[in-house]
Amino acid sequence: MKKLLIIEDDVSFAATLARRMAKHDFSCQQVHQADQALHACLQQKPDCILLDMKLASKNGLTLIKPIRAALPMVRLVLLTGFASVTTAVQAMRLGADDYLAKPVNTQMLLSALNTETIPEPAVSLDVDTMSAERVEWEHINQVLSSNSGNVSATARQLGMHRRTLQRKLQKKPVSK
Repeated sequence: MKKLLIIEDDVSFAATLARRMAKHDFSCQQVHQADQALHACLQQKPDCILLDMKLASKNGLTLIKPIRAALPMVRLVLLTGFASVTTAVQAMRLGADDYLAKPVNTQMLLSALNTETIPEPAVSLDVDTMSAERVEWEHINQVLSSNSGNVSATARQLGMHRRTLQRKLQKKPVSK
């Protein structure tokens, strides 16, 4: 049984992740505040970590280096509702093993967490993870969701015309 630490400020989402992963032979612990994350890592010594990028007012990216320094062989996966190519590259350079956009299905999580090979200390970026179109589409849908489905407000926030946004929403890109 692998030990999994879930660092996520959304308590209900963290509980859902824990239930999903427990069904697949993971022993799950949860931390809901960024300032408790490193202490929990040192105390629990997990095999894998799911780290949310946005932890209340803190940024999960700032935790990657200290976690990697404390636990160099841990499998570290960054989860984000605000996926972008920039943050994906930044996360990988800081030491994350994988980068997944929310919502994420169980198969993707298992694939990211279950590796038979020991992670290399030097990080290489897998450019086939998500296409630029897919990242854009995920980001647009996240902003749309935060605006309660209001297309006009979303278009203003993204700095594009409403019709352009509607066309982009109609085209769901493939994952790769």
